[in-house]
Amino acid sequence: MRIAVTGSIATDHLMSFPGRFADQLVADQLHTVSLSFLVDTLDVRRGGVGPNICFGMGVLGLSPILVGAAGEDFADYRAWLDRHGVDTASVRISGVKHTARFVCTTDADHNQIASFYTGAMSEARQIELQPVAERAGGLDLVLISADDPEAMVRHTEECRSRGIPFAADPSQQLARMEGEDIRVLIGGAEYLFTNEYEAALIETKTGWTAEQILSKVGTRVTTLGAQGVRIDREGEEPVVVGCPEEDQKADPTGVGDAFRAGFLSGLSWNLSLERAAQVGCMLATLVIETVGTQEYELRRGHFMERFAKAYGHEAAGEIAPHLP
Repeated sequence: MRIAVTGSIATDHLMSFPGRFADQLVADQLHTVSLSFLVDTLDVRRGGVGPNICFGMGVLGLSPILVGAAGEDFADYRAWLDRHGVDTASVRISGVKHTARFVCTTDADHNQIASFYTGAMSEARQIELQPVAERAGGLDLVLISADDPEAMVRHTEECRSRGIPFAADPSQQLARMEGEDIRVLIGGAEYLFTNEYEAALIETKTGWTAEQILSKVGTRVTTLGAQGVRIDREGEEPVVVGCPEEDQKADPTGVGDAFRAGFLSGLSWNLSLERAAQVGCMLATLVIETVGTQEYELRRGHFMERFAKAYGHEAAGEIAPHLP
């Protein structure tokens, strides 16, 4: 399958403050706060929903097309993604804005003060998907994930008007979108990806029931945290897939993106929905055991051993021919 992934492209700047923010705040002076925290560590990581998903698909042997907007400071990030099998030729480079940036300081109590600079991400709305499709020789699926909200709506409408199958993955942008835009994003989607909270938020904002939503999308994929994932299709029994046992919980950031990468890879391999979800859960487990969203490695023997332990040797035999 020729799959394009639209989504935010960003870098994360994560800092640690050894004290407590609460000790630095004066109750009757909160209207005029002016503080500077001397931090002990700085960790700069590659991030953004689009690259996270594409990276996972790349390590599974696919060549996903990343569609998004970045700044001229994207060169090193681009080289990293290219080296891991991602097609970055459709990334728009802004001439005036930096790549989006998340800057976060965490104190000793795990409280956080953070800022998100949208930067070049706001130019994603200027990207047309038709040239991407022409360059790729057609697109079998476009995953529309969290990005500039206007870009998400425009990409969805273009897919619908051109007859390009698309999957809706609005995730964190649901909080700032109104019901009408959400209805536009998900209506007619081949797949709808959410977690449980986002699923409820969609129902609340759109006014649609779970049954009505299911009638408007082909397949509804709901991640359940440590309990795995549930897949619903109209008129069929739900498919529920659990998660493999974790060696450790190092960092949950990017786990959902990894699941989507594995699931889409399974679809590209023409596996069943259950098998695709199992691949997604296995990849997500590797991410939660690693600090950083793109710092994990896929070692074939290790992956197969753990996959067989979690889902059985028959399931492992079905995915074995596809793993790089």
